[in-house]
Amino acid sequence: MNIQVTKSIVAVITTQPERATGGAPVFVAKSRDEMAHMASLLENVLDAMAHELADDVLVLVKHR
Repeated sequence: MNIQVTKSIVAVITTQPERATGGAPVFVAKSRDEMAHMASLLENVLDAMAHELADDVLVLVKHR
């Protein structure tokens, strides 16, 4: 059986760092505007897509 992971979380962006724990790097923003700006930059750098989980948490996912 051949199993392949096709998606992975490569980063988390949040305004509340206590809400983001785990193995992915966490970027802390001061506001929602800064969070959106970070997401835009990191999408390009990491070749990933940002997905909003909550008002204060975005995850960047690499879709392969």
